[in-house]
Amino acid sequence: MTNLYFVRHAHSIYTPDEWKRPLSEKGYKDAKRILALIQPDNIDAVVSSPYKRAVQTVEGVAKHYNLGIEIFEDMKERKLTAKPAEDFTAAITKVWEEPNFAWEGGESNLEAQARGVKVIHHLLEKYERKNVAIGTHGNIMVLIMNYFDKQYDFSFWNSLDMPDIYKLTFDGNVLIGVKQLWER
Repeated sequence: MTNLYFVRHAHSIYTPDEWKRPLSEKGYKDAKRILALIQPDNIDAVVSSPYKRAVQTVEGVAKHYNLGIEIFEDMKERKLTAKPAEDFTAAITKVWEEPNFAWEGGESNLEAQARGVKVIHHLLEKYERKNVAIGTHGNIMVLIMNYFDKQYDFSFWNSLDMPDIYKLTFDGNVLIGVKQLWER
């Protein structure tokens, strides 16, 4: 079996720069707990979104196992709109209700999902029968999970913690189990 540990980034300090937004003090404290939650499994690889907050969230795992962090541009968070949405809740609800719909300058659920799933298929092939930690974001993570199992939907996304950890177990490209590891 191949295990993918989706690690949604910890709390970050808001800045308009998605790429360089760092973890907050609380985020750093929570990120330190992640390693203990994914052990006793050995981690064979650590990959991440290019966004700083995602990388910082899995850095401790990479350091513990003496691994580098492989960056995948296509694991970045989904782009909802070109400009900040006036009503974020309405904007995010609409794209989940209409998977082909995209706001101006943004991605539809299906577009974001396709780029994320492409990376997952690559990882499942490259790291077959291994354990991979993935620094990611809430929306792209749930869109990927939704591809493999439709129960992971908008309401599931709304219930996520920051950080959050889900261990997805695959037999080849078939999802056979999901377990939440983050403890509030």
